[in-house]
Amino acid sequence: MPKIRTILLLILVAGLLWFVYADDYKQDGASGVWDEMKQDVHDIRNSESVDTLITYIGHSIEYVAGFISDQFEGAEESPSVPSPELAEPTEQSFSIHNIEVTDEKKDVESVLGEPARVTPNEYHTEWHTYHDHYQNFVMVAFNNNDQVTGLYTNQDLLRSKGGITLDNTKQEVRKAYGEPIQSIQKGLTRYQINNNQEQDTFKLDGNYITFFYDEHRNEQIAAIQIISEEMEKQKEAFFAEPSDQLRQGLEYQLFDLTNAARAKFEQPILDWHDPAQSTALNHSQDMAEQNYFSHTNPEGESPFDRLEADGVQFRMAGENLAAGQPSSIYAHQGLMNSKGHRKNILHDDFRLMAVGVALQDDGQPFYTETYLTQ
Repeated sequence: MPKIRTILLLILVAGLLWFVYADDYKQDGASGVWDEMKQDVHDIRNSESVDTLITYIGHSIEYVAGFISDQFEGAEESPSVPSPELAEPTEQSFSIHNIEVTDEKKDVESVLGEPARVTPNEYHTEWHTYHDHYQNFVMVAFNNNDQVTGLYTNQDLLRSKGGITLDNTKQEVRKAYGEPIQSIQKGLTRYQINNNQEQDTFKLDGNYITFFYDEHRNEQIAAIQIISEEMEKQKEAFFAEPSDQLRQGLEYQLFDLTNAARAKFEQPILDWHDPAQSTALNHSQDMAEQNYFSHTNPEGESPFDRLEADGVQFRMAGENLAAGQPSSIYAHQGLMNSKGHRKNILHDDFRLMAVGVALQDDGQPFYTETYLTQ
């Protein structure tokens, strides 16, 4: 009989919680509901006379929240992947995963194997993406002579002759390398490249080295991109010439970058979701064609409205937007420095993702990320 009373009580508590927190669950999932409930309990607890009752309710809430998470999420944990042994670079100022600019492709693949994905980028070449369950994540570009001409990582794979790693901060980077450059000349036009404080670009060893900083972690280095001068010259303007191949490349790059960030912060890896991709792409195309930037389109439809209209089923969903960044790397790093967008990227309740990118006639991209749990 006591067991039955306990079950009935839990059912009653669960029903009450659903009535009060259903909207929070739809938007933020079980962890978001739990955060909201803890805040409510904190606000109520203003008297010793209710301590016992509050404690009991708190334990009941914790049980139900855990039950909801266990039943609905069921995410598989990524296997633990050993980190490579990293050495100081021998020729260049920097290496990523022991790879330096001008290294041979055959030497790279003898260590990293075949790439997980190859996609066109804005430099008229391709990013070769290597990772193991998105751990030890690195993107490599090669020139026509099969030599490394570009590198990127957002994980602890950076080594340098000056001792700079991803543990260092913007202040330490500037102390080591001085003031960053402010622009790059392309033809008759000089393009501003540091119009905010989220990244610094330096020219070292004939390469453009861009450090991206995490504004939510005391401006610690979040990622690094290395582009050779040869590769940079292949992009004749700030935005690349638009093409369907580039558009699709940017979509998959943004998907991979998101999962690399989730792996870095020990969150479940997201699966690609084709049904939601058309919804995301249509919204990006609509923004590009009608020249607006908003989660709500001119017809007044929200992201949830658009998903429902396209028949995409979901229990919770989120949307990130970006526009004007020349690449998925810049778009992703910018989103990571925005509190709300970062919350979607690293949300532990999301399980699916789709990306839609549209390019205007001048090549300016519009990015839409859709996050789902079904």
